[in-house]
Amino acid sequence: AGYFDYSSDKAELIRQAMSDVVSQMGVDVESIHHEVAPSQHEIDFKYNDAVVQADQVLTVKSALMAIARKHNLHATFMPKPISEYNGNGMHVHQSLFANGENAFYDKKGKYGSLSKVAMHFIAGQLKHIQAITAVLNSTVNSYKRLMPGYEAPIYVTWGHTNRSALIRIPRITSGKNSSKSIRCELRSPDPASNPYLAFALMLAAGLDGIKKKMSPPSPIDEDIFRFTDKKAKRLRIRTLPDNLGEAIKKMERSDLVRKTLGEHSFNMFLESKKQEWSRYRKFVSSWEVNEYLEMG
Repeated sequence: AGYFDYSSDKAELIRQAMSDVVSQMGVDVESIHHEVAPSQHEIDFKYNDAVVQADQVLTVKSALMAIARKHNLHATFMPKPISEYNGNGMHVHQSLFANGENAFYDKKGKYGSLSKVAMHFIAGQLKHIQAITAVLNSTVNSYKRLMPGYEAPIYVTWGHTNRSALIRIPRITSGKNSSKSIRCELRSPDPASNPYLAFALMLAAGLDGIKKKMSPPSPIDEDIFRFTDKKAKRLRIRTLPDNLGEAIKKMERSDLVRKTLGEHSFNMFLESKKQEWSRYRKFVSSWEVNEYLEMG
């Protein structure tokens, strides 16, 4: 099937079973459909408090894998399971509420009613994104998704309704509750990440932007997927780390990550990821053998 296919595909009944089961487990499913790549599917569930949402991420992953096994299938949350197709992301929509009101909303604000709080929050996430990427994209395989040509963000940008930006401000339909729907979507995380650590760092980065009243750069509304490194450099746009090793180095130098995770978790996570990166660097893949074995 194709993206959001209206015709029935072979997985339609399995998706419906998945939706029914996780709904019975307390997850409010808003949409479940076929994605762009072959055998790739998307499930969207309603917003909630960060800790509850992290619980639900793990609930959904466990349930979907169990249901797939019942149908003699395997549901994988690997960021890039097939080299020639788009990888799997975990796009996270974020907003802050105080006394029942959306702190990201300002009727007189810029860029679709964004408040100053929202702008500071976005700026904070852009500021710290390189340092928190090792947690949001925590495997060697994660960085094979974050490459040009596969609809995943690479450049540290934001834009209004721009799905090619790292942070997107979704289009909001005007109506009674439109003010509560104003949010920002971070598109780099993948489903292999630990949602508790990922959400904690995303929140800490945004709150640091609010505390320090950071201002984001101007939004970009052109197709960033078509950007070249040369153009990004000319526009002074940073990129996400190229690999897990680079992401580890960025994280290691971050006081915000250390403070947010605490010394123990910070050091244990780093040690685990350094070992993973070391094992990967030592491994000779079949691609290398096929490419270089016959070299003279």
